[in-house]
Amino acid sequence: MPTDDTPIASAPAETVLWSGHTSQWVHFWYYLFCVVLAAGIAVAATMVGLATAGVGALGYLALLIPLVMWLIRWWITKCTTYELTSQRLRIRTGILNKKVDELELFRVKDYSMEQPFLLRLVGLGNVSMVSSDASHPNVALRAIPGVEDVREKLRTAVQAERDRRRVRELDVDGSSESLS
Repeated sequence: MPTDDTPIASAPAETVLWSGHTSQWVHFWYYLFCVVLAAGIAVAATMVGLATAGVGALGYLALLIPLVMWLIRWWITKCTTYELTSQRLRIRTGILNKKVDELELFRVKDYSMEQPFLLRLVGLGNVSMVSSDASHPNVALRAIPGVEDVREKLRTAVQAERDRRRVRELDVDGSSESLS
């Protein structure tokens, strides 16, 4: 009597097809805000320093605020990594507390690529996926380099994993038309 624990037909070794992380360009406007804030603080500290004969020089310590804001955002983005393997997509996040999310590729229902104008200017793009995974129905790889190559690797890997597991996506239309 067969059991549900039987291994899937000769599972090949899992290989890494692509790995990377979100580009810092995705935070362009945030970083620009930090620069403008730092410039404003520097001007205000200079004005107060001139008006109070050098007593306002402590105002330059406030420049630490936009610097810390910048570093935290940079570090969070740098600590988010994507790894596309022949069987799954791993997303690792976190600075102090690490979290690993995995999406089995046979569960991917649809994927799309988009390159907004500003990202296209710097050679980046987004890949979005819709899956049948209950915990991750929508997954996005934002501002990644070589987006067309990644999308093609994803497409090939999804099809290969579905074939290996003998899984097919079934589209069910919600309309109540009869078969006449």
